[in-house]
Amino acid sequence: MGFDLNRHWQDPSPWAHPTLHAVKQLIVQMNQDPRVSLEFYIDVHAHSTMLNGFMYGNVFEDEERVQRQAVFPRLLCQNASDFSFSNTSFNKDLVKAGTGRRFLGGLLDDSSYCYTLEVSFYSYDRWQHGARA
Repeated sequence: MGFDLNRHWQDPSPWAHPTLHAVKQLIVQMNQDPRVSLEFYIDVHAHSTMLNGFMYGNVFEDEERVQRQAVFPRLLCQNASDFSFSNTSFNKDLVKAGTGRRFLGGLLDDSSYCYTLEVSFYSYDRWQHGARA
């Protein structure tokens, strides 16, 4: 059908986007259940032009929440030689408004963290982290 499913989170069609519709309904249902704590949403993508792994995160008014959201990507950078915090970006671009990260970042409460993890199609830059030949 030619849909970019990651742009239809705001209003997925049960007919055109059945899996996305079902996942969204499940997350909304879980979010309303006081026995469930949704702490992370991570959407995994392959990136066609950049090297290394990196993340996209959301931007919030609350500076403390902004800082808390940066902890996970920083930990990845410290513990995975192929992850780049310097390529990680926190934004609220309008073109990304329909993505899972943006939609769920606005839906879930302040204790939830929503990211897009991008992983290079190509490889990683081992020199970025000071690796030796």
